[in-house]
Amino acid sequence: MFELGLGHSVVAITDYCIYPAEALAGLPRIGGTKNPRLPEIVALQPDVVFANQEENTQAAVEGLRAAGVNVVLHFPQTVEQAVVDLASIAALFGSPAAQQRVAQLAQQVAAARQQAPRPLRTFVPVWYEEGDPQWWMTLNEHTFTHDVLALCGFENVFAARERRYPLAADLSSEPAKLAEGRDTRYPRVTAAEIRAAQLQAALLPSEPYAFAAQDAQRLADAVGGQLAIERIRLVDGSLLTWPGTRLGLAISALQALHADLMSQPASK
Repeated sequence: MFELGLGHSVVAITDYCIYPAEALAGLPRIGGTKNPRLPEIVALQPDVVFANQEENTQAAVEGLRAAGVNVVLHFPQTVEQAVVDLASIAALFGSPAAQQRVAQLAQQVAAARQQAPRPLRTFVPVWYEEGDPQWWMTLNEHTFTHDVLALCGFENVFAARERRYPLAADLSSEPAKLAEGRDTRYPRVTAAEIRAAQLQAALLPSEPYAFAAQDAQRLADAVGGQLAIERIRLVDGSLLTWPGTRLGLAISALQALHADLMSQPASK
């Protein structure tokens, strides 16, 4: 909203809103994305509340709507859909400046699509759990993060992998139960499955799990020297998971990272 020049319209933010820090100092925070304090939001009498299907709960959205609040729900699973969502916000506020900003972002996305860099087989975990076996949660092709990666030359090695229920089925060949409407976009994989994927690179984001240097070494050990530590990189998670105007920064940063990784030795 602030980068679109619409920050003056913002009346409240979540506990996780951090940019731009100086502009957010005086705004009320109404809870986290999973547990917003609905009475406080309703009391502010907002003209619109923007919600995200992946981050916000159905109960929160329905609760606000039941209270008469106009909730606009977004759920982009591609880069282009994220741009369409931004364009709808700019149009809703009738702001030519915001519309121009979104148009520029759309041009940047189109230019990146046309470049089509050489694919780099990449593993991107979003969570890690110790245990026997240890496992990493990753993502498949039906996610915004997958499309951002593809746009910048990173081939998601688990693009076709769906999450299986229960956990034992996800981590082995045990029979799986019907998903019954549950999200299958975030499978959990073992070291053996990662080794079989024949990685050329790995990106460890800072969110939602805060991967650190020891996690890079753990992954390098797990793949048995198949992947050089220089090709396992810690990255700002917001570049992979924030489907807003930060997309412009993400494209530039990830394209540069792709070029740098291509110049590194593939294995020990």
